[in-house]
Amino acid sequence: MIPVSEPLLDGNEKRYLAECIDSGWISSEGPFVAKFEAAFAARLDRAHGVAVCNGTAALEAALYALGVGEGDEVIMPAFTIISCAVAALRLGARPVLVDIDPETWCMDMALVEASLTPRTKVVMPVHIFGHAVDMDPLLRLRERHGFKILEDAAEVHGAEYFSRQLGGRWMKCGAMGDATATSFYANKIVTTGEGGMVLADDAAVAARARSYRNLCFRPERRFYHTEIGYNFRMTNLQAAVGLAQVERIDEFIAMKTRIAAWYRAALGAVPGVRFMQVQPWARSVYWVYAVELDPARGLEAATVMERLKARGVATRPFFLGLHQQPALRERGLFAGATHPRTDHAYRFGFYLPSGLTLTEATVARVVAALREALV
Repeated sequence: MIPVSEPLLDGNEKRYLAECIDSGWISSEGPFVAKFEAAFAARLDRAHGVAVCNGTAALEAALYALGVGEGDEVIMPAFTIISCAVAALRLGARPVLVDIDPETWCMDMALVEASLTPRTKVVMPVHIFGHAVDMDPLLRLRERHGFKILEDAAEVHGAEYFSRQLGGRWMKCGAMGDATATSFYANKIVTTGEGGMVLADDAAVAARARSYRNLCFRPERRFYHTEIGYNFRMTNLQAAVGLAQVERIDEFIAMKTRIAAWYRAALGAVPGVRFMQVQPWARSVYWVYAVELDPARGLEAATVMERLKARGVATRPFFLGLHQQPALRERGLFAGATHPRTDHAYRFGFYLPSGLTLTEATVARVVAALREALV
């Protein structure tokens, strides 16, 4: 079976892990945590990084750091992982959904303004599959309405966006909002196995996230709490792997770009299959190689994915829209909501093997299997 993703761990990972073991620093108190925070924050052009145990924790800690609480609303795309909604719900806030731009599968900025209310505290653009959200319209809306922006940059480590609103320059995805949350799950460009990080330029926002990840201990008095936090800490072992990964991020992005070029060339001759179009204002890192079927073929993603599995090719489906999630609908959320572009993407979209260990020959095998699966 050709796997969907495999991490590449042949840099300094073993050496740094050995340092952790030899020194005995395996908890969150070890020195690699601060080193990793500084290195990854620098890569995203952020002043502060706060490492946590996973990407879901990063979303929650970031929302808390931005002041989200009971009765607030957080606008997010319908097309994203449930973690985004769960993070808001755990803080007593209400997720509000908008549909996507069908070209990029990122949230449609033209739909955000109509969803704003006096309760809107945060808008959460989720950069999807390695491609940036169109941020300038959202930045202009923030100027007029005063909400905060939390970027979900889990899928875009190193990707860039050309912002006219921020001086006509290329900006790192994750460097444009009031805070950023990211994930270092095993399939991410930079991985720690599990893990995440909150990033910000405002020291006060970073301090609130740091407190939340550590049970909201009072700095002046240990085991004394005036707010409720959680143990969301990252271990020194995870951070050691993360630091070794950050050292190679440019190499990893170059590899992802090269694999994307192989896929694009091979898929160009396959009728009825669309590969994500990179917009002129985006520099994608091609986190995954996502495709969408033309409905005219009479096939849906689930059918083609099963056929690919039978041919030894692993795939993953697109996100089922948050408005369709039973666990959320049972809580009275999104009643009557319709997000047809998200529904369409889920029915016809999936992604192909996308790991850094892929070779050109393996990509050719995947595309050959896809051709057969479409017949």
